[in-house]
Amino acid sequence: MAAAPSSSLIISPRKLRSDVYSYSYQNDSNFPLVISVLASLIERTMARNERIARNCKMALSKDLGTRVFDCHEIPDMTIQSYLERIFRYTRAGPSVYVVAYVYIDRFCQANPGFRIHARNVHRLLITTLMVASKYVEDMNYRNSYFARVGGLTTDELNKLELDFLFLMGFKLHVNVSVFESYCCHLEREVSIGGGNYHIEKTLRCAEEIKSKQNEERRYNQLARITL
Repeated sequence: MAAAPSSSLIISPRKLRSDVYSYSYQNDSNFPLVISVLASLIERTMARNERIARNCKMALSKDLGTRVFDCHEIPDMTIQSYLERIFRYTRAGPSVYVVAYVYIDRFCQANPGFRIHARNVHRLLITTLMVASKYVEDMNYRNSYFARVGGLTTDELNKLELDFLFLMGFKLHVNVSVFESYCCHLEREVSIGGGNYHIEKTLRCAEEIKSKQNEERRYNQLARITL
């Protein structure tokens, strides 16, 4: 599987920085560049898990609790296409995909027996992206809408969301430093494939936090001068 975004897609550091920080929705034909980066990383992870599975019969998702993400039939859609479909119908911002990656990593750490593979990756992605969207975005679609976008019933997605939250211990908070570290990790992973990429290391909320902190500092300084 591809270790980096398609060769037809040229991603410069400046372009990807600008894309994540201030993505423009004016051109409907463009997808956030981070989608290609994340799809490439997940495909590499799946390829590694498949190689391990060939040498170890119990390598893929031996934890019964996480098998809720296994589907009966493997969807006939690539990771890239599935992520693009989710974006096309939800318009979730680029930072949502980075936070979703944080959640996937936390989920795997909390459940050592879980392995991402073709039978569970789509259900895992729609669940994590929906949860990440609720965390990052101010306004969101209902679960029923995300379910239709992801090819599930509302009851299925409701159960996946609840199981996901319990299985990862409800650890949803992502601060600025954590976000930055995962952006750096995405950069390193993609660079393995020979790319030269850079992902913007600031969430919109992080900018707001910094702005508020600066305002508080100025206010405190003014208060000291006044006193």
